[in-house]
Amino acid sequence: MNVNQFLKKYRKVKQIVPGMTSSYTPHLVCNDGFTMSIQAGQSLYSTPRDDAKRYKAVEIGYPSEEELMIKSFAEDQDNLCSTVYGFVPIKIVDQIIEKHGGVDEESIDVNYLTEGKTKIVSEIGKLRDEKFRNKI
Repeated sequence: MNVNQFLKKYRKVKQIVPGMTSSYTPHLVCNDGFTMSIQAGQSLYSTPRDDAKRYKAVEIGYPSEEELMIKSFAEDQDNLCSTVYGFVPIKIVDQIIEKHGGVDEESIDVNYLTEGKTKIVSEIGKLRDEKFRNKI
């Protein structure tokens, strides 16, 4: 699954007023446990900056570990796990997903609730940690 497929499947878009939308996508979880927020749409650091079927660049946020492939896009170079990364090219994000073993859709589906809500990030981390402890 690539980034655009992930966004198509999981992103929820709501109209706030005519011409203005709000979108939400749950954290992407990779098969090795790596997580990151991937957002795209109006008022976000994505290309295009609107509701679209495909994106050329997306906003990444709060990766679970430092990822050097996106370091140059970080707003805060000193806190790489607690910052936003703007306009990250899709090609790079797809490479990160591949590097981390692909998308763990089971973990995303467990944490994904309708209407743009998800369990808090700490819960995702607990489930991820539990999953890997059970594999050992």
